Amino acid sequence: MEFYAKSNPRETIQEHTNNLMKNFELLKSIYPNLNVDWGVLRLACLYHDLGKINKKFQKKLLSGKKEIDEIPHSILSLAFIDFIKLEEEGMEEIDIKVLYQSIAYHHDRDLNFSDADVEREISLMKSDVSRFYYSRLDNLILNDYIEDMYYSVNDRIYSADESSFYKYVMLKGLLNKLDYAASSYIPIEIRNDFLMDNLEKFRCRNNYSWNDLQSFMLNNQDNNVISVAQTGMGKTEAGLLWIGDNKGFFTLPLKTAINEIFKRVTQEIVDDEYKNHIGLLHSETYDKYLEIGEEHQNTQEYYNQTKQLSLPLTICTLDQLFDMVYRYRNFELKLATLSYSKTVIDEVQMYSPDLLANLIMGIKLVTKAGGKFAILTATLPIIIEELLIEADIKFVKPDKPFINNQKRHNIKVIDDQINDFDIKKRYKNNKILVICNTVKKAKELYKLLVDDELFVDRCQNINLFHSKFIKKDRKQKEKEIVALGKFNNNNSGIWVTTQVVEASLDIDFDFLMTELSDACGLFQRMGRCNRNGKKDIAEHNCYVYTGGSQPCSGVGDSSNSVIDEKIFELSKNKILTFEGIISEQEKINSIDEIYTTKVLENTNYYKNLKKTLQYVSDTNEYELSSSEVKKIFRNIHTITVIPKSVYYDNITKINNALDVLAMSIDYSLSLEHIWRNKEDKIRARNDLLELTLDVYYYEYENAMKSQLIEGDVRISQYRTIPIIDYDYTFDIGLSKKNQ
Repeated sequence: MEFYAKSNPRETIQEHTNNLMKNFELLKSIYPNLNVDWGVLRLACLYHDLGKINKKFQKKLLSGKKEIDEIPHSILSLAFIDFIKLEEEGMEEIDIKVLYQSIAYHHDRDLNFSDADVEREISLMKSDVSRFYYSRLDNLILNDYIEDMYYSVNDRIYSADESSFYKYVMLKGLLNKLDYAASSYIPIEIRNDFLMDNLEKFRCRNNYSWNDLQSFMLNNQDNNVISVAQTGMGKTEAGLLWIGDNKGFFTLPLKTAINEIFKRVTQEIVDDEYKNHIGLLHSETYDKYLEIGEEHQNTQEYYNQTKQLSLPLTICTLDQLFDMVYRYRNFELKLATLSYSKTVIDEVQMYSPDLLANLIMGIKLVTKAGGKFAILTATLPIIIEELLIEADIKFVKPDKPFINNQKRHNIKVIDDQINDFDIKKRYKNNKILVICNTVKKAKELYKLLVDDELFVDRCQNINLFHSKFIKKDRKQKEKEIVALGKFNNNNSGIWVTTQVVEASLDIDFDFLMTELSDACGLFQRMGRCNRNGKKDIAEHNCYVYTGGSQPCSGVGDSSNSVIDEKIFELSKNKILTFEGIISEQEKINSIDEIYTTKVLENTNYYKNLKKTLQYVSDTNEYELSSSEVKKIFRNIHTITVIPKSVYYDNITKINNALDVLAMSIDYSLSLEHIWRNKEDKIRARNDLLELTLDVYYYEYENAMKSQLIEGDVRISQYRTIPIIDYDYTFDIGLSKKNQ
């Protein structure tokens, strides 16, 4: 008699377990020194699905309907483990407990069942067990140690018991990873045997030697590292050299930056034959993979390998990894994977206080598990280093930052509000980048420029870019600003933007005119001007507006503010002392003076940082679901909407996409057809999301109060996208009525 583990495609328990064991051997061959008891992990693989032998589970696979009193197979699987025999064979009590809990909780399910219910199901399974044969498990029997089993399962292992906790994390996390890989028919890991070789080929092709930064990272591959290096020093290559031929993750805060680095690494550094060894992981991964689908024969398989962290090198956003700091139900896979990985953290100054707190806590968990980290950034708030030391996290840091004597910026500080008059005066068929702190301010400046007909005759290339464009238009604007911002592009024009360009786009403008945000943000913005240091700086090329008697836009204590008022004042006092050419060392010195615990301890920034650190610490293991944590970790205070005019302009496209999403998948077809149907649905979903943008929740609530939410688009049983009756154009983006 056959007992099935899966219905789609149909697969027996033995076949599925054999796939696990195949991946078990693969994992052991690639990473033989993992901090896990391989013998206990082997038992977890063999026993984890035996509870599926029960009739109710088998009936569910055939009918698709679950019976009300069905006991989860993960609980029933425990009845096959003879812990008395394991004790007699010398297994430690904690290892037996970890084995029980890893199997019991390998799915995120409610396990509140009475002893009587479990005993009844075990009794019903006995006749079927005698008809189940698996060559890897001789003399399979059901045990009656229900009370002992429940004690082992219900006495959860928490991080307060550190050694037991990490044993559990490794066993349960790797069991999940093996299970998911087997179910997806992908290898659990792919060996990294290509990166160092390709980096050396890249170096030879470009005929240069590794610089001081890159050599430092190469020489400290076995250490946790913090390095500060100016723009243009080859931080990407440095990070990859530090990862070497190990499993690695390269994290950045913005999807645009991730996409650019992924493109550069796969096109310039790593040979084509190795592209499937490098993954791209953020909220729009599948969309990006579909764009490059012709280069990958099986987009679905590539996507599965990426999502399950199976690839040797993954370029990703921080939330894809470090949401595990809340130790939500089923967090163990990520932490177990990071325990044998090396993680590069770039552009750390971009993180808000709450995300920074999550980063610190994540590094603490990862290093205790055995993983390594490298913070590699152009600007480093010293408070980050101080928090790591406070958390007793060991790292090495060079004696001085990696900078050169190249002078790139000649700064002019103007204690006034940024204005269109100065922009017009400084436009002389050149490339000017204007950066405002808020979307509102950027739109005001843009309108003043384009409403001046005489100026438009002189400058016909005036553009606006901020976060309030639908995704399709935002991608187009990104392409346009990058094209103009290329060093060798001799065209002229003006782009009025917000902080979306601070660290996400590789652009090089002739002049920067910016509101002051804070010192870190300012120096990041300055990196978008004379990026390569090859332009004449005899005259000012960076104009910084500090607000005069009023603060710049976005500064204050309100919930709508984006810049801490105290940090703004500290930055302003420092920036007002600058005039003329500024060196990279002077920039770093300024940041070192401002961003210390002593200076910031009374700011809202520091209070929010400490509050989040405490909140994460106080959160109990297994308390939250992964979906709840995603909302917390991503600091989601936004909601996705579609502008009314965009909805009606694209009504046919939207309805066609909704028709595809409403179609059911025929699981009786081949796996290839199922994947193709799923891909069609993902394409349809992406077509819809291309027409959307995110607004702050308070904006959505205000629109609701003003009766400006006109229905919604239902893309699934669980998700709708509100239609907002705000003005929208490609030039301006989203605006309130008559604004």
